[in-house]
Amino acid sequence: MKEHSGAAALIMAGGWEGHEPLKIAERFAAFLRGEGFTVRIEQSTDVLDDLSLLQSLDLFVPVWTAGPAFPYAHFEKVAEAVGGGTGLAGCHGGMCDAFRHNILWQFITGANWVSHPGGDGVPYRVNIVSKSNPLTEGLSDFDVSSEQYYLHVDPANEVLATTRFPTVKWYHAANGEVDVPQVWTRRWGYGRVFYNALGHHDAVFDEAPAAWTLMRRGLLWAAEGKRIAREQGLSADDWKSTRGMY
Repeated sequence: MKEHSGAAALIMAGGWEGHEPLKIAERFAAFLRGEGFTVRIEQSTDVLDDLSLLQSLDLFVPVWTAGPAFPYAHFEKVAEAVGGGTGLAGCHGGMCDAFRHNILWQFITGANWVSHPGGDGVPYRVNIVSKSNPLTEGLSDFDVSSEQYYLHVDPANEVLATTRFPTVKWYHAANGEVDVPQVWTRRWGYGRVFYNALGHHDAVFDEAPAAWTLMRRGLLWAAEGKRIAREQGLSADDWKSTRGMY
């Protein structure tokens, strides 16, 4: 029996077609099914409003660039489900440029995209900065040609990999060199959150095998939080507050 037999994953695929959401979703689904997950792909944001569904999942994978300007409260169901242990994992614009008008989504995921100077096809290096973490074990710095994501990032994230800016001349270069996180983990209540800034096109994961290794490990790591929450009887209620949050 596979280790993750019986685990449930939902992939929400859509938004801007330039990021190949269905190709990325099918890649993730094939991997997860191979690990024993039952996987469902939905091409609608309606799932975000279904608390029972989100709570039933071991893993929720958004592959949805941009998206509707939902109000803050729309994502309280996501916050509660992940807070109770449902894993959240994604890549590139499908997660940290999703729902860019919603600050709660940005708080849950740990960042928001602000630019990719030079557009697609920029050669840059991804630097592994946490070599003792199981998600980066055996991996070295690697080069890629893609969109280099400049993100505004939560300092609470556990950063696994960074990239150095500027690579391309633009206004931001006036600030000098800066290392911007590209891969990280974080916690949201009892939920585990994983993000990988690579993934502009599906082919990036073949062209940079280390990026795919990070993604595979991150998906499984995020899902593991739900098993722990179930076994220990943990609930999002432990984290709720009546104080105003926005």
